[in-house]
Amino acid sequence: QVQLVESGGGLVQPGGSLKLSCEVKGNIFSIEVMAWYRQAPGKQRELVANITSYGRTNYADFVMGRFTISRDNAVNTVYLQMNSLKPEDTAVYFCNPEVLLPGTYTFRSDYWGQGTRVTVSS
Repeated sequence: QVQLVESGGGLVQPGGSLKLSCEVKGNIFSIEVMAWYRQAPGKQRELVANITSYGRTNYADFVMGRFTISRDNAVNTVYLQMNSLKPEDTAVYFCNPEVLLPGTYTFRSDYWGQGTRVTVSS
């Protein structure tokens, strides 16, 4: 069983910062890509950023230069440092890992947590 424990969301004023965390728990052989997605009210879920197991990162244009994704492979945790937050960053943020379970040969990316809500408002 794989569980995702997301935390770090909250209410912040425009221009403020938050750091999200997502720990991947369970019987996992390895994790390749770890990603953050977000879903704003009435909108589709969208990719924010992802990071490979060796640290290569990719960002959506709308967060480039403001957000930084990182990971700690020793504790199966991915982070999202969010700076210069804007009201349009308001959304529920979800992490999405690409995991390989013991005894299997195909990575799975269908695990989602409950998400952590970020509200940017004055």
